[in-house]
Amino acid sequence: MSVLLDANALLAVLVGEPAMDRVLPLLRGGKTAMTGANIAEVFDVGIRRKSLSPARMDELVEPLFEGPIASIPVDPTLARRAGELRAAHYHRSARRVSLADAALIAAAGPSDRIASSDSDVLAIAAELGIETIELPPSSG
Repeated sequence: MSVLLDANALLAVLVGEPAMDRVLPLLRGGKTAMTGANIAEVFDVGIRRKSLSPARMDELVEPLFEGPIASIPVDPTLARRAGELRAAHYHRSARRVSLADAALIAAAGPSDRIASSDSDVLAIAAELGIETIELPPSSG
């Protein structure tokens, strides 16, 4: 069983948001993972919204993928499943699930859990019978 982290979970740790207190024990417990799409989102949000330099993001993020977080590549099978999942669940005003979020949900196996503060991710995962860990909201 793995805990799949949404981008907002890792960002909470990197910038000291409230969800950090829930995510750190998950990282210490091992068996955490992120999809390549969610990793890209971490870099995007960290640089664009949190004003961290690309070099600083590398310093903060790279060691985590040498240690507690496994990387899940987005291969054609996962990409297709993510696209199908998003097509089935996306709604521009009611459920704005991103492709990265769809990849996260699509990557979850039968015994995996998803850690996120995104209510749409949590709702879709619950509909699909995937166990979730609800994190406190992100500051964006």
